Amino acid sequence: MKSRLTEKGQVTIPKQLRDSLGLEPGQELEFEERRGTLVVRRVAPADPLRQLLGLVTRRADVDAYLAETRGPAWQAGQDGE
Repeated sequence: MKSRLTEKGQVTIPKQLRDSLGLEPGQELEFEERRGTLVVRRVAPADPLRQLLGLVTRRADVDAYLAETRGPAWQAGQDGE
C-alpha cells in the first residue's frame, strides 16, 4: 500500500490499514523516527481517574467529614435496637 505526502505534510492512511488497525477519525497518533524509518503508533487514551491524581492537595479526615455531613454514627443501645 502506498500514499503520497501533500505539500502540507499530510498523508492519507489507506482505508484497509485504518480498518484493520481500528483507527478512527480524531484518533491521536504519535510519530517517531527510528533509524531512518518513520514509526506511527496510536496514543492510548488517558485513564480519566489518573487525570484526577494530584487535584486534592489538602489532607482530609474522611470519618470526620462523614460525621459532619451525616450526623453521628448509629450506636447499639442508644438508637433503639
